[in-house]
Amino acid sequence: MGQELALGAVWLLVAILLVTVLAAVGIAVRRIALEHGGGNVECGLRRGRDQRWRLGLAAYQPDELYWFSAFGVRLRPAVIFARSALSVVSRRPATTAEEASLGTGVVVLECLAGGEPAGNGQPRGGACSVELAMSEAALTGFLAWLEAAPPGYVAGLG
Repeated sequence: MGQELALGAVWLLVAILLVTVLAAVGIAVRRIALEHGGGNVECGLRRGRDQRWRLGLAAYQPDELYWFSAFGVRLRPAVIFARSALSVVSRRPATTAEEASLGTGVVVLECLAGGEPAGNGQPRGGACSVELAMSEAALTGFLAWLEAAPPGYVAGLG
């Protein structure tokens, strides 16, 4: 009886370990798939000061910024910001408490997005305030992408 119980515990431990390894492999494969197209940076997102930070990846598109949750399973962005309706209001270094969840050397940007997040995460309606957190190097790229639309560029027409 004791030997059967020990064997059952071993199989349970093996099953838990297998599920953990498969989850880690799934997250790694998803991240590789998201980064395949290039133009991606690690980026934290917070929709209000009373909300918690969500870790993720931001992907630059010609006229949109896609934000993907770091630990999700979907290959579709959780939030989409229109480039023409996204503006930086202020920037500051992360606080000590924020660095605990975001990492050191992170810059926090307060941005106005072109609309309230809808049920699917996409902005609509009036402007909403969001905070993005990224490294100094990623910030340089983000600001360049945000400001570097070619002359006469109209969002949606490329």
